[in-house]
Amino acid sequence: MAQTPKTGGSIIRSLMLILILGFIAVLGFKYLQNNGGIGGLTGGGTYTNIPEEYTINYVPADFTPKGLPDDQTVMAIIANPYRYNREFDDLVRNLNLSLLSHVANRMGLPDSLNQAVLVEYEKHHPYLKKLYFDDFVALQDSTSAVYEKWYNAENQNAVDILEEIAGKYTCFLVNQVITSVLKTYDGKLNIKGKNVDTPCGVAMAEGLRPMIRRLKEEAAIRDFSSSKGFLEERVETAIAELATMEVTERKGLTRSMQTKVLGFNVSSTDIEISAISILKVGFDLQKFFNISLDAATKTVKVTLPEPQVLSHEVYPSIDKMDIGWMREITEDDFNKNFNLLRREFRKTAYTQAIEDQAKEKAADLMTTMLTPLVANLNRGYKLQIEFQNTNPEPFQTPIENYEEPAADFG
Repeated sequence: MAQTPKTGGSIIRSLMLILILGFIAVLGFKYLQNNGGIGGLTGGGTYTNIPEEYTINYVPADFTPKGLPDDQTVMAIIANPYRYNREFDDLVRNLNLSLLSHVANRMGLPDSLNQAVLVEYEKHHPYLKKLYFDDFVALQDSTSAVYEKWYNAENQNAVDILEEIAGKYTCFLVNQVITSVLKTYDGKLNIKGKNVDTPCGVAMAEGLRPMIRRLKEEAAIRDFSSSKGFLEERVETAIAELATMEVTERKGLTRSMQTKVLGFNVSSTDIEISAISILKVGFDLQKFFNISLDAATKTVKVTLPEPQVLSHEVYPSIDKMDIGWMREITEDDFNKNFNLLRREFRKTAYTQAIEDQAKEKAADLMTTMLTPLVANLNRGYKLQIEFQNTNPEPFQTPIENYEEPAADFG
């Protein structure tokens, strides 16, 4: 009877020990589960919530462009993407590599993963450079270059296009490269640190946008300088493929309108208007075009129509408008001044010299196109270019010295 209490105490102590050991085991299991598992027993942590290797701690880092040229060089490249095609390719590569390197530095990645990011990008560059270039030239309307320059927007427009394209592809690129280099859990990263943002947000806010702001400041300076220099130019451009002449001129008009009361000037309004004119002179071959052959004189005669004004565009700009307190400006005031400028442009732009140059360019073009055809007829034939309503000294091209170009089967 005296041993019964002792046996009951042993059982209670054993139960307490089992409970304590079970509690410790549960705590230990939870700890190992949250820190990657126990090898094969837990599958290496593959079914845990957020394994340690998927957790990123952001660290401070400054954006440092790598390989990017200075802002002035960047402006020259994006203003002439066809001319600087190779440099445009390098600009795309170095911009994207700089953004990816900055994201990797902010994520505190070791050197090995940082290098892996750069290697991974090279898999994407061949198609990205084509997307950037094709989109850029498609958005850049080449026919608007003259009036964008006139309205001080040529370089700013190029920066806006670069911003639009980079904004479209940067997030896609960063997400693709980072998730390829890092082992992600269902494509997600657990990011810690101050002012936490997505990798895409880091690239855009800390890398791309500051660069675009600097470029816009540079573009504003370049546009102002180039437009002021453009004011004093007269450009005559032969467009050979259309056999036309293009004449660009600038004119200005200053008007002062006064309001009088009892013969005294009590209010005045001053207006300064300037404009550029783009006049294109050429030939409408649908109206008239004739080719005849004279076997007696061994002449192939090509007759073209007279040159004419194909288009005349005027882009006005109000440089100054100082309105007096008693004077109201109406639409008629502006229209009268604009029409006056248009008439003055037409008087001076289409001259006999421009007409002669247009004919000469047309004759050169016809000669280039038809000489091989005439040479196949007979070596003694000559090509003669004339114009419909005049009978000037014809443009003649002998065929005796014409040599058929060697065939190229390469």
